[in-house]
Amino acid sequence: MSDKPVALASDHAGVDLKAVLRQAMEAAGHTVLDLGTNGAESVDYPRFADAMAAAIRDGHADRGVLICGTGIGISIAANRHRHVRAALCHDTTTARLARQHNDANVLVLGARTTGVEIARDCTIAFLTTDFEGGRHARRVEMLG
Repeated sequence: MSDKPVALASDHAGVDLKAVLRQAMEAAGHTVLDLGTNGAESVDYPRFADAMAAAIRDGHADRGVLICGTGIGISIAANRHRHVRAALCHDTTTARLARQHNDANVLVLGARTTGVEIARDCTIAFLTTDFEGGRHARRVEMLG
């Protein structure tokens, strides 16, 4: 486990799930860097993807979790940043493999498409899985 906090951000659709995941991460011993949003008022998800990318770029966090309604928009916005490898996951297998094979540094979840228990399990799997390297390292290097 890294000494750095795990960054956590969502748009308005993900606020409730973000609160649940924050509790789960803290219960698992992670420090959380909350990048917002914190209310139901409509906000623009690219701003939170950008905040996540900045937190990783500036060394405030090594990994993060992003949430929007489906996870699609915020993952597209996050992956615009060359140093971000955001993986939209819907189960623990994809969350684990995103780390093992792709060295994903941001887990993306859809608050309207993924149940709370599965989202919690995905988050813990993502945060407790290491990159395998080996044959996967060459491919990850090609990403940027």
